[in-house]
Amino acid sequence: MSQEEIVGDLEQSVGYVLKQAQAALHSAMDAVLRPLELTVAQYACLEQLGRYPGRSNSELARGAFVTRQSMNLVLRGLQDRGLLTRPERAPQGSALPTQLTSAGQEKLHAASVAVRAIERQMFSPLSAEEQCRLRNDLAVCVAAIPPAKPKQ
Repeated sequence: MSQEEIVGDLEQSVGYVLKQAQAALHSAMDAVLRPLELTVAQYACLEQLGRYPGRSNSELARGAFVTRQSMNLVLRGLQDRGLLTRPERAPQGSALPTQLTSAGQEKLHAASVAVRAIERQMFSPLSAEEQCRLRNDLAVCVAAIPPAKPKQ
C-alpha cells in the first residue's frame, strides 16, 4: 500500500482535524446548553423550528443529524416541557407540522446567544475573511461527497 492510499499521520489528516473541531464544538455547546436544560439535538431542533416553522419530524431529524426515531424522542420531550406544539393529527399526509411556543422561542433565544458565543470564541483566531473562506471551503467539501442513500 502506498502512502497516498492510507490516511497516514493523523495530525496531518484534514478529516481527523475536522472531527476534533466537531468534537470540541459539540462539547462546548453541551456545556453552555446544559444550564438551559437542553441537549445539542434539542437546541438544533429549536433552532430549525425558529427558522422554519412547521417542519416535519423527518426534516428536523435530517437538519439535526439524528435518526427520525431520535428526533421523535426529542420532539416529545420538548413538547412535554411546553416548548413546542404538534397537532394530534396531520392536516395533510402523515407529517405533524411543529411550531415553537412563546416559551420555546424564549428558550431558543437564550440557547442561540450561548451557542453564538461559543462560535465566536472558536473562530476568534480567524479574520472575518478567513471565517468566510473556511465556511465556503467546507461547503465545497461537503458538496463533493454525495449524500448517503437511506437504508431500506
